[in-house]
Amino acid sequence: MSYKHILVAVAISPESHLLVARAVSIAQPVNGKITLITLASEPELYNQFAAPMLENLRELMLEETQIFIDELIEKAHYPIAQTVIATGELSEHIMAICNKGSVDLVICGNHNQTFFSKIICSAKAVVESSKVDVLLVPLR
Repeated sequence: MSYKHILVAVAISPESHLLVARAVSIAQPVNGKITLITLASEPELYNQFAAPMLENLRELMLEETQIFIDELIEKAHYPIAQTVIATGELSEHIMAICNKGSVDLVICGNHNQTFFSKIICSAKAVVESSKVDVLLVPLR
């Protein structure tokens, strides 16, 4: 089976390079498309006095996420068709992209640490409701 459009759920973590490399190894032989999706961290609103500072923090976190995505793209040595930086529930964004009809494989990492635990929860939701193949890649 060859996949024409692969959606890869990544996080700001070195393990994401493994996920992108796996996607490239699958997409390259058939000249397939790769889309990357990640969650931007949202600073918590502790009280209303912190609101002005949180906006700056939000911008900084988004910039950090974009820098990491750019690094993933550069080190992939394969064209990345699209990147999505989302907020909220990752599985909902993954399913929305899949429901547009062009994605035929979703790749997620299987990791039990901090940020990746959100992706695993999302992966479970995607596996349960997906109409496309989902590949869980073990990460060490």
